[in-house]
Amino acid sequence: MPGAEPPDAAALRALARRFADERVVPLAAEIDRTDRIPEELLRALGTAGLLALGLPPEFGGKPASTRGLSAVLEELAAASAAIAVTVAVHLSVCAQPVARFGTPAQQRAWLPALARGERIGAFALTEPGAGSDTAGLETRYRHDNGGFVLRGSKTFISNAASAGLLLVFATRDPGLRSKGIAAFLLPGGTPGLTVSRRFEKLGLRGSETAEIHLDDLRLPAEALLGREGEGLHVALGSLVGGRIGIASCALGVARAAFQEMRAAVRRAGSEWARAALARAYAEYAAARALVAEAADRKDAGEPFETEASVAKLVASRAAVAIASAGVDVAGEAGVTGTAVAGRLLRDARVFPIVEGTSEIQELILGRRLLEPGDGAGPA
Repeated sequence: MPGAEPPDAAALRALARRFADERVVPLAAEIDRTDRIPEELLRALGTAGLLALGLPPEFGGKPASTRGLSAVLEELAAASAAIAVTVAVHLSVCAQPVARFGTPAQQRAWLPALARGERIGAFALTEPGAGSDTAGLETRYRHDNGGFVLRGSKTFISNAASAGLLLVFATRDPGLRSKGIAAFLLPGGTPGLTVSRRFEKLGLRGSETAEIHLDDLRLPAEALLGREGEGLHVALGSLVGGRIGIASCALGVARAAFQEMRAAVRRAGSEWARAALARAYAEYAAARALVAEAADRKDAGEPFETEASVAKLVASRAAVAIASAGVDVAGEAGVTGTAVAGRLLRDARVFPIVEGTSEIQELILGRRLLEPGDGAGPA
């Protein structure tokens, strides 16, 4: 079981809470209304070092354990889920994979700008016909003049519209399934890259989600991240760690929804409302412990894939359940105008879908719980 929050994580939590209170909370309703994050707020995140967490210090990174990054994302999400998810995607599935899989030249070329927030990172895996089936990509690449040419489409890509760097996955032959996939570092603005539309979403408004097209897009040989045929390893390795980040974002929304509910119950709470508040706290506390356990195992260098799936599954469900109960308790005030309770419910509903749906987490867990030997789960 997780212990007390380590001092480094507590310090990062305090930093993130101050930033959220001073810079994010005053803009949260406007971000949701306009579906835009102000550029000056993204720059402020970079200046505060919150876009450099966990990256190597020699490239401008800021030391941070997984537990510390989790605390930061929870604090940001309690203020604005859109801000937290933007940061989580930038770090967990773009900047950190460059640090983990990149060559020294790739790290020098990209990490300083990512750490400063001069370039926002995106992760382009999902396709119109390949979502949960990560090996079923149809975006193709081929060799040409010592480099690569990419052609295809990606959809529901977070941060895509303003990304300075996209981690893109393509296959040289769909028939090869996982063995044919490669990962590429694609600079934003590269000729042949088109952002065709930005989706209007129920929740996480302000967090860009867009469709992109790669039309015979040319990349040099040094754009390849890792080796050919190892792209799915890069993708899945990034997503597993990213699940802790998304679980932390869901946890922040769950906490904010609980706090809104508690305030409503204090104003005019019935016995029913107090019972709902108790259930909400139990769900939040369970999710908090599971997220901390997954982060601690990752920091300790222990296997954490099962714990990450459990944390993501439970935290996502807790966010939806608590936010939904919060709207019930608030009544009319929860669904009118710019009600915070209503925004939290819309935001919460996204988390069971992103970074691996709840159904996929159940499939993953079901397989692991039946593995031979000790497997996963209680002894």
